[in-house]
Amino acid sequence: MAYISFLASVLEQSSPIMLAALAAMITLRANILNVAVEGMMLVGAFTAIAVGNASGSAALALLCALVAAIVMSQLLALMTLRFSADFIVAGLGINLLAAGGSLFALEWFYRSPGGLRPITFPDLWHIPAGALSWLPVLGPALEGQSIIVVLSFLAVPACFVFLYKTPTGYYLRASGEDEHAARSAGIDVARMKALALAISGLLAGLAGAQISMDKLHFFLPEMTSGRGFIGLAATLFSGGLPWTTAAAAVLFGFFGALGDRLQALDIPSQFVLMLPYLAAILGLTFARWRLHIRNRPARILKPQATSEPSGSHRADLEPS
Repeated sequence: MAYISFLASVLEQSSPIMLAALAAMITLRANILNVAVEGMMLVGAFTAIAVGNASGSAALALLCALVAAIVMSQLLALMTLRFSADFIVAGLGINLLAAGGSLFALEWFYRSPGGLRPITFPDLWHIPAGALSWLPVLGPALEGQSIIVVLSFLAVPACFVFLYKTPTGYYLRASGEDEHAARSAGIDVARMKALALAISGLLAGLAGAQISMDKLHFFLPEMTSGRGFIGLAATLFSGGLPWTTAAAAVLFGFFGALGDRLQALDIPSQFVLMLPYLAAILGLTFARWRLHIRNRPARILKPQATSEPSGSHRADLEPS
């Protein structure tokens, strides 16, 4: 059915955005605005295709993609936590390094700056057809989805449990909310921030691998197409909470899938391609407006002027 196909497209489009949003959300709870999610995703996407092409193993390609993204996250941690670089400036540097480094690797190792397109590539595990026929609506939409799509939705409750039900999650959130109080309580703030960046790299690497390994089986420069920044927008839109972050990611994924469907109609392609980014801009605008309303001071009511006493009463009040 058409709506089942559309729902499956929404799930597929939402998966990398949700992983990117969770990656940004984890670091945001440690008081880090991680703009390097885009670069980590790009490194994960390239590493997945390069290792899968060389080894013929999808599992090894996925593992190496995660490791490469985590290495990039720790490079960001080294620059910011050890050498006190600004997080936003260092994050943009990571993005530039990922974009330039992938182009250099394509030219140096593969003599193909336009991309890496293996002739054969190992497939990820996908949910078999008919395996979830007992689950109405959602089951048929999940059939045929890759293991990374499944992991992306399982990552939402996993992040919630980690942040709110484990001591390490408490320490991480405390490090982000008040560093001085956390240090006074004996928490290693730098280690908590480095851990948040490592988890962010893990999720971003998974997102990058999903983009390049799931259906495409090739790598193109800048193939992440701003999904890391859309995930960051979803995090800011939702206030950095796991469940609302996931809902915002699904919303942006919905607009992405809607754009794909609108391409079949007589609608300018430029309008279709801008839908996910337009949704991100509107989401950030709404989040800023909501924050402004929430932080607006209460209106101070002026006391009403009391009426002047009548003449007879005024005479009584005057001293004799």
